[in-house]
Amino acid sequence: MCEHAGVGATIVSVTTARDPRLADSAFLKAARGETPQHTPVWFMRQAGRALPEYHKVREGVAMLDACMDADLITEITLQPVRRYGVDAAIFFSDIVLPLKPLGLDLEIKPGVGPVFANPVRTLADVEAIPDLTPEHVPFITQAVQNLVAELGGTPLIGFAGAPFTVASYLVEGGPSKEYAKTKALMFGAPDVWDALMRKIAGISATFLEVQVNAGASAIQLFDSWAGAVTPSDYATYVRPYSSAVLARAGELGVPRIHFGVNSAMLLDQMGEAGADVVGVDWRTPLEYGIDKIGPERAVQGNLDPTLVFAPTGVMLQRAGDVIEAGKRAKGHIFNLGHGVIPSTNPDQLKKLAEFVQGYPV
Repeated sequence: MCEHAGVGATIVSVTTARDPRLADSAFLKAARGETPQHTPVWFMRQAGRALPEYHKVREGVAMLDACMDADLITEITLQPVRRYGVDAAIFFSDIVLPLKPLGLDLEIKPGVGPVFANPVRTLADVEAIPDLTPEHVPFITQAVQNLVAELGGTPLIGFAGAPFTVASYLVEGGPSKEYAKTKALMFGAPDVWDALMRKIAGISATFLEVQVNAGASAIQLFDSWAGAVTPSDYATYVRPYSSAVLARAGELGVPRIHFGVNSAMLLDQMGEAGADVVGVDWRTPLEYGIDKIGPERAVQGNLDPTLVFAPTGVMLQRAGDVIEAGKRAKGHIFNLGHGVIPSTNPDQLKKLAEFVQGYPV
């Protein structure tokens, strides 16, 4: 795996080769640990959810269908950039999306989430899953190419689900609160678990490679449910496979962001897995997160997503607290501490983005 300084040196040439304006990107500067002209801001789940224009274009279109339509991906990804003027776009997709073109019986049910008709429980189940190739996802390549042509100097963040989170959906057959079946497999059939995690790591890494090769300027690996395991179990059963994904992403010469929910006790390991930037969820004081992550990596986060429902003055005061705390880090990318809540007023996010970008560095 590339060391952080080496990656940073590579990033400059990779991004500017695509569009010279990316050299001035506040987002990329912060991700590299440089001093940006302002604190950069983007929002997890900014592409969709709260935007009326998103719901309009998605009307009558199933989630997975939208994620496999290059024109829809392009439009939905651009919508928050147009509305909020954020410093980065996040590729519109879903954590489990790469499994659909591989032939798995997958459906994203409204109000429920990803559901697999045939959960993975045995080594034979794992072996039946094909490896992902760029030929499986031509719509991803096309969408990214469309986006970078439109975005110009605004970087595009590639998107993938981390092995543990994707495995939990595959093993449980859908969303879970306890992850009982997942942990039963992890502890009771370590050979099956290893095979499954290796398989997903390969799929996620390829999915990121497709996006970066088409023009994405950074990647984020979402391990949404990593906080469901203890630090020691994370080290044994989770981290090696996330490291494999991030190592392959590191060879691409773009910044790597690693994010998980309820991950306060894992932040050091999530950075050591190969991240250049570690996302801190809203439950964790940013000061604590910075100390846990260490001085070698930038941080991302971490305003409580519900604060957009507070009076604007309260929201902005708390945002200022986050920015001040972030000044202690090697680099700081402002974000919510999890995704945008669907009932969020877009006008509040607009005010928040403008406040962050105007805050003294």
